Amino acid sequence: MPTNEFDTKMPERPQESPKGHTGVFAVLIIGLALALAGDGYLLTRSNQATEDLAQMRDGTQTQIAKLGEATTTLLEQRMQAINEEMKGVQDNAATAVRKARSEAQKQGQELRSSFESTLEEQHKQVADELTQLKDATTATDSKISEVSTDVSGVKTDVSGVKTEVSNVKADVATAQSGLEKTGADLKRVMGDMGVMSGLIATNAKDLSALRELGERNYFEFDITKNQNQKKIGNLTLTLKKSDPKRNRYTVEVMADDKRVEKKDKTVNEPVQLYVSGNRLPYEVVVNQIKKDEIVGYLATPKVTVARQ
Repeated sequence: MPTNEFDTKMPERPQESPKGHTGVFAVLIIGLALALAGDGYLLTRSNQATEDLAQMRDGTQTQIAKLGEATTTLLEQRMQAINEEMKGVQDNAATAVRKARSEAQKQGQELRSSFESTLEEQHKQVADELTQLKDATTATDSKISEVSTDVSGVKTDVSGVKTEVSNVKADVATAQSGLEKTGADLKRVMGDMGVMSGLIATNAKDLSALRELGERNYFEFDITKNQNQKKIGNLTLTLKKSDPKRNRYTVEVMADDKRVEKKDKTVNEPVQLYVSGNRLPYEVVVNQIKKDEIVGYLATPKVTVARQ
């Protein structure tokens, strides 16, 4: 029976040894284990590095956040301090401006009030002077009219007037002669302030003669001790003590709101003191000293001239 070519036996392959397969398989397993171990190590290192990097990033971000917060806080504190300083400066400036404005307004009001008061006084003074001038003009016109009317009468009486003038001159000459005789009896003495006094009167007759001379003003007084004060002219006198046996007395004088004690003064001694507005001194002269009583006069200058 013919044989099919496929029925031809194939040459048999030599069978491999079981031990050879086991060795190869072991090597593969070991290689795979080593590869897996290497991958695991690398994966572990990678994870560790990733965690370290994450921690480092977190720490860095935390430090950056803290630094940012500290910087922000410091800036806020500095800005707050600057704002407070600016506010204080503004408050001080505002206070100074208000004070200056208030002072300016006050001074302006005072100046305005003073100016208005002065202007009003000047207007009043001018109006008064105009009124006086008008009155004086009216009076002058009236007198001129009267004089014009009486001119003829005056001319008629000229001779009589001349006669009367002659008589007056004679009387004046007689009176002057009498005053000169009386003046010879008066005397000047040194006052208690070392100034030569005016003429001194020691009695009523001498005082009358001094008045006729007209050199000073004279004010008589009679002061007792029980009187607290007595106004004499523009002085105030207070009797403190009188000693008739020794002819001495003590008075307190008040002038220009100042009190001066004149102690142990004698009879007819000029007690002098200066009063504001006068170059010459006032003189107090006591002519009689009684028990708790003094009698005398105050002599003051007629012309007030301030001392140089």
